[in-house]
Amino acid sequence: MPKKHKKNKESLPGYNRKTLYKLILTLLRSAPTETFNYKQIAKRFDIKDERLRELIVEVLYELKDQEKIEEVYTGKFKFLASGSLIRGIVDMTMSGDAYVSIPDMQEDVFVARQNLNCALHRDTVDILIWARQKKRRPEGEVVEVITRAKTDFVGIIQIQKGIAFLDPTDRRMTYDIFIPNQNLKEAKHGDKVVVQITEWTSMSKNPTGTVIDILGRPGENNTEMHAILAEFNLPYKFPEHLNLLAEKIEPGITEEEIAKRKDFRKITTFTIDPHDAKDFDDALSYRLLENGNYEIGIHIADVTHYVQPNSEIDKEAVQRGTSVYLVDRTVPMLPERLSNFICSLRPDEEKLTYSAVFELDKQAHIKHSWFGRTVIKSDRRFSYEEAQQIIETGQGDFANELLILNDLAKKLREDRFRNNSISFDKVEVKFNIAPDGKPLSIYFKEAKDSNKLIEEFMLLANKKVAEFVGRRTNQTPKIFVYRIHDEPDMQKLNNFSGFIKQFGYKLKLSNEKEIAASLNELLAKVKGKPEQNIVEQLAVRSMAKAEYSTDNIGHYGLAFEYYTHFTSPIRRYPDMMVHRLLDRYLANGSSVSKETFELICKQNSDSEQQSAMAERASIKYKQVEFMQERLGSIYEGVITGVAERGLYIEISENKIEGMISIRDLDDDYYVYDEKSYCLTGQRKRLRYQLGDKLNIQIVRANIQKRQLDFVLADK
Repeated sequence: MPKKHKKNKESLPGYNRKTLYKLILTLLRSAPTETFNYKQIAKRFDIKDERLRELIVEVLYELKDQEKIEEVYTGKFKFLASGSLIRGIVDMTMSGDAYVSIPDMQEDVFVARQNLNCALHRDTVDILIWARQKKRRPEGEVVEVITRAKTDFVGIIQIQKGIAFLDPTDRRMTYDIFIPNQNLKEAKHGDKVVVQITEWTSMSKNPTGTVIDILGRPGENNTEMHAILAEFNLPYKFPEHLNLLAEKIEPGITEEEIAKRKDFRKITTFTIDPHDAKDFDDALSYRLLENGNYEIGIHIADVTHYVQPNSEIDKEAVQRGTSVYLVDRTVPMLPERLSNFICSLRPDEEKLTYSAVFELDKQAHIKHSWFGRTVIKSDRRFSYEEAQQIIETGQGDFANELLILNDLAKKLREDRFRNNSISFDKVEVKFNIAPDGKPLSIYFKEAKDSNKLIEEFMLLANKKVAEFVGRRTNQTPKIFVYRIHDEPDMQKLNNFSGFIKQFGYKLKLSNEKEIAASLNELLAKVKGKPEQNIVEQLAVRSMAKAEYSTDNIGHYGLAFEYYTHFTSPIRRYPDMMVHRLLDRYLANGSSVSKETFELICKQNSDSEQQSAMAERASIKYKQVEFMQERLGSIYEGVITGVAERGLYIEISENKIEGMISIRDLDDDYYVYDEKSYCLTGQRKRLRYQLGDKLNIQIVRANIQKRQLDFVLADK
C-alpha cells in the first residue's frame, strides 16, 4: 500500500493519492496490452490541474516500485501481469450472485452464481476475469477458493422425509447445508444449531455438514444471542479451565509492589462510566499544583501485571481480541474475576494502574507529561448521568473537580477541531429489557458533556503515548501498535457529495482542511432533520475504516499524526500490547518482531469488525422483536434507502428500519434509477426518493431474519 502523504500537504481537487492509485491500477489492469504515459492518463480522467498531473507521475513510479506495473520505456507504463489469475474477496448478494473486490482495483468483478465454484461470502478466491465487453462491468469466474472466511453456520434444522438439512439464518448464505443423520448429534426438527461444513465439491449442489452445537429453540433469548455470536464467529462461552485459572490470581497489592510505583492513593480520583458497567478500565485523578496548573492523571487498569504473555488467559484474549457488547450482555475478553473484580477500578479499593499524567495550564496546554506504573484508590464511582447532573447544576460530590475537568476537556476538544478533527457524534439505540430478555421500550442515548469529558482525556492519553514512542528522536524507530485511519477515497466522497445535493447540502472537496471543516458543518446542519440518520451513515461509509497496524499513517478522522489505543486493556487486546511495548521502551528495551505484532493487529482489526456487526445484529433482533407485537400499527417514516427490491424506511419515532417491497407498490410499474436513488412510476410518474416522508403500516416481522416488512398506509 502506498504511504500516505504528509499531513502538511494539501489533498488535490477531485482526486487524492489514494484515489489515483486505484484508478490508474484499474485502468492499466483493464487494458493489459496497452501502454500509457501520464498525459494519456490525465486525459482519460479529464485532469488538467498541473499539481494532479505531477501526482500521477509520482503514483506511476510508486506502482512500478511495488512491481504492479512496468515501465516499458521512459515514461510509458503497462500492467505487469503476474499470471492470469487475480486474488480477491467475495461479496455475496442475497440473490446468490457475487462481486469480487480486488485490492487496489476501482471496480468489483461480477461473478454469477453458477460461476462461483463453491465460494461463499468473504472467502478469499482466485478468479479469472473474462475479456471485457465495451461499457460493461468486468465479469469473471472463481477458479479456486483459497481460504474460507467461515465454515460454521447458524440456522434451523429441517427434517423432511428423513432427510435433514440446515436452513441458514445468514441471508448471504444462499445454500442449504445437507446433514447426514449420523451428524445430527441429537438435534431435532426446528432446533437452532451451529453446523460446520465438512465437504463441498463442485460436483455437489449443496455442501455437507455436521452439527457442532445445539443452541436451543428459536425465539428464546439466550438461544438468539448465542446464535448472533456464532454467526459472526465470536465465542459465546468462556472455557471453564480459564475461569478456574483466574480464580487463583491474587490482587497482589503488596508493599513491595507499591514501592515500585508512583503512589496516587491520596490524590482525588474517580471513575465515570455507563450506569450498568462492571469493568471500569479508566479513572481520572485531579490535583491543583502550587504554580496554579493542574495535574491530571489518566489511570488505566494494569491488566498486563496479571496476564503474562503467552499464558493460557493471554492466548484466549489474543483470539477474542475484544469484549463484545450485545444489547443485553457483555461477552468479556478476559475471565470475569479479572475484568469485573481484580482489574476493575472499583471505588474504595486499592488498584494497580498504568498511567499517563499531564500538567496542564488553565488553557489546557500541556506543560509536562509522564508515563508509568502507579497505584490508585478511587474515591467515587460516577455514572455518566450522575456526572452530567453535577456539571449542569454545579452541585454534588467533587463538583469543583468535575467542572474544572469539563472546562479543560472543552478546550482540548476545541483545539482538536481547529486542527480538522471530524465530529461523528453518534446517537446510540438502547433498550429497557425485562429479565427474560423481552424488549419493553426503546430510547436513545446522545453523548453529553460527561461523555465528552472522558472521551477527550482518553484521546489525550492515547495520542501522547503514541507520540512518545513514535517521535523519539535520535533513535531508530521502534515497532509499536498504532490505531490508524487512512484518508478517504475521493471517489466515494464525490459520490457522497452528489447524493447530499438533493437535500440542499454542499460538500467542499478542494483540500484536506476544507473537507474536514465542510464535513463538520454538514453534520451540524443535519442534526434534528429527517435525513440526519442516512446522511450520517453515508458520511461514515465514505470514510476509510480505522484499524490497528505497526505502520503509522496517522488518524485522518481525529487529525492526529500519532494515535494508539492505551486506555481500555480490559476489553481490547491491542491496549494490552501497547502497555507491554510502552513498558519495554521506557526501560530502553530493544524493538520487537514487526511480523508477529502486525499479524495480531490484523487479527484484532478483524475481531473488532465482527464484534461491531454482532452488536448491530443484536440491536436489529431486539427491534424486530419489539415491533412483532405491533403488527398493523401505522407510523410516520423516512425513506433511507432505495434499491431495485424496494424502499427502505426508517420509522421516525424509534429509528427502526424496514422495507416496502417493490411488489407491494402495486399502483404502478416502478423503475429504479441508480443515479438519482429513486423509484419512478412509469404511468403516473410518482417518484419515491431518499428523504421522502411516508406513512407505513407494519405487515410482517421475521424475527429469524431480523427483517420487517412494511406497506404504504396512505394509498
